[in-house]
Amino acid sequence: MQTVTNKEKTKLPAFVTDYLGMAAALALLLVIFGISADHFFTPATFRIIANQIPDTTIVAVGMTFVLIIAGIDLSVGSVMALAGAVLGICLVKFDFSLPAAMAACIGVGVLCGLANGLIIISWKLPSFIVTLGMLEIARGAAYHVTQSRTIYIGGAVEVITDARILGFSVPFIIAVFIVVVGQFVLSRTVFGRYLIAIGTNEEAVRLSGIDPRPLKLAVFILCGVLTSAAAVIHTARMSAADPNAGSGLELQAIAAVVIGGTSLMGGRGSVVSTFFGVLIIKVLDVGLAQMGAAESTKRIITGCVIVAAVILDYYRHRIGKRRKQV
Repeated sequence: MQTVTNKEKTKLPAFVTDYLGMAAALALLLVIFGISADHFFTPATFRIIANQIPDTTIVAVGMTFVLIIAGIDLSVGSVMALAGAVLGICLVKFDFSLPAAMAACIGVGVLCGLANGLIIISWKLPSFIVTLGMLEIARGAAYHVTQSRTIYIGGAVEVITDARILGFSVPFIIAVFIVVVGQFVLSRTVFGRYLIAIGTNEEAVRLSGIDPRPLKLAVFILCGVLTSAAAVIHTARMSAADPNAGSGLELQAIAAVVIGGTSLMGGRGSVVSTFFGVLIIKVLDVGLAQMGAAESTKRIITGCVIVAAVILDYYRHRIGKRRKQV
């Protein structure tokens, strides 16, 4: 009969310790900026953070799924700009209703994700190259649609960000809801388990009788849909469709996912940890701004945090392997 020691009984699951580690890192940042910046712990600061994280969070959720299958999507920033441009054109030029314009906006994400996925799986090309091409195509299309000018929309979309539920903005609630659903899909559904298996060993998945191509296609479409949903929120927050919107968003999303512990090699990740990664990046950005740090300094510090997160994840992964072997 196998006996269980008290130490084994009290051992926390790995995902719980990961969340605790991310929460501790976030709390440490809050304490540091609370001490260093005079006006950090104010409602205005947390309102700024809450307003800025929804669009980045939604894109980062899609990026998490892409990285888990050992892919990458560099086109999300440009797709956001194109989807926002279509939303603006539909509302201002063609007098669409807001639901119809939003449907057109989401359609842009579906088409871009579908194009990325089909090209990648049909010709077995690296997702890095394909989505790099889509980055240029979508950005060029955004400039073409808007004639390289910002489209001011105003009240037609502001209703999205102005709405409040229990004091929280609707975009923030939507972002948290997407995080919860994304984590559930990834950890509690067959689809999510298949994605992890594909990222771990795609050939083994194929040999087991499961065709990974439809699953990979679904992931890129999902990323496109979430990016266009983020475009709606971003456009509503700015009250305008800017063809330059989303510049560098792909790097922010990837940084948040990596800080959250998702492996760049695929097969391992967490949507909730990605959300912590977004919070850490935004708190870092706002805190450094309040301390008067120059943009160059902010980028250097953020880059160092990303590299440190990757190094820590490497050692955490090695320790986890050793424990399994023991």
